[in-house]
Amino acid sequence: MKITDIACHVLLDPAYDIGATSSAQDDIVVEIHTDEGLTGIGESDVNPWIARACIQAPGTHSMGLGLTEMLIGADPLAVEELWESMYVGTAMNGRRGALIHAMGAIDMALHDLRGKALGKPCYELLGGAQRESITPYASLQPDVSSFEEYRRSLVAWARKAKQLGFRAAKAEITPCGPYAHKGLKATHRQMTETIGDVRDAVGPGFTLMVDVQYAFPDADTCLAAIRDWVDFDLFFIETPLPADDLAGYARVAVEQPIPIAAGEWLATRFEFFDLIERGKVRFVQPDIGRVGGLTEARRVSEFAARSGVQMVPHLWKTGISIAAAVHLAATAPHCPLIEFLPADLCESALRKELVLDEIRMEKGQIALPVRPGLGVELNRPALEQFKAAAENATRSLALI
Repeated sequence: MKITDIACHVLLDPAYDIGATSSAQDDIVVEIHTDEGLTGIGESDVNPWIARACIQAPGTHSMGLGLTEMLIGADPLAVEELWESMYVGTAMNGRRGALIHAMGAIDMALHDLRGKALGKPCYELLGGAQRESITPYASLQPDVSSFEEYRRSLVAWARKAKQLGFRAAKAEITPCGPYAHKGLKATHRQMTETIGDVRDAVGPGFTLMVDVQYAFPDADTCLAAIRDWVDFDLFFIETPLPADDLAGYARVAVEQPIPIAAGEWLATRFEFFDLIERGKVRFVQPDIGRVGGLTEARRVSEFAARSGVQMVPHLWKTGISIAAAVHLAATAPHCPLIEFLPADLCESALRKELVLDEIRMEKGQIALPVRPGLGVELNRPALEQFKAAAENATRSLALI
């Protein structure tokens, strides 16, 4: 079998809002085609126009090759070997960042393709299942523009998540910092009060996490802001500091009792080595597309296990990434939860409609997939709708 083509689909929710700070509004989806008629699909959480350029751009020398030109004619079943070839062959194009994120979509598609070719779910080819089901948590970020409305909506969504059968949820509380949703502004005291409201809404037996999305500029500010959060029995606090402040992460991790989680932005296992060893976090959150695909996410998972650190994959895209996270989690006994952006608690049509046969939760659990590969397929009419929206935005905003 040989790879004959790599199709890149830049997608956009027609109702996108730049101020929403939500990457569930756009997507890069790749399809890898073969001479035997099999196709694998993958996606990544990165600016899709940039990712498309990373995938399609040609190269002029052996260490600055284009991803597509390296793969045409290759054996798609040699997934791990292809990862190494892409990483080395594009080293001068960038060993981190957008290039690795784009590689992540390709690698995800290669795993899907290999599973289909061999008639096995991806997790069986990643080391085998270590559990019978996966526990998802609802990731909650209301799409509103005032803090009080955000607070009310977040509480309502938390209650609904529990009613839907979720046993865990993460409250995205970001009224300050770079992710300030739609320009929301609030004090640290208001953040604390909001967490208290959410905890009251879901009750004491419900697993609750908080994502502040890099809200605090330094460890001192963070430690002062979260000192009253201990009473809320939080499973973890996610990304409290800028991603590069590993010394700050180490301080926050050891100077207060709430576990700290981070890693959604990181590319390759090498950045996770530093996060674990220098940042002292207790949870790592590889985003499967961003980190470099299932191949690299599996390496992060293995290193975390050896280091005594738990893994909770980050994802904020469509049912493609949900499926990939389920397959990764199935292989990892140190993965207590996966992130899940439920369609019932999401505004994005792209998130809701892109795939068919989406993996679903029942009674608070996700059963392991039985179909070959990732186990999901694209909804072709929806794909075309989202492609058209991206093309219209490209023309109207002169993005390219």
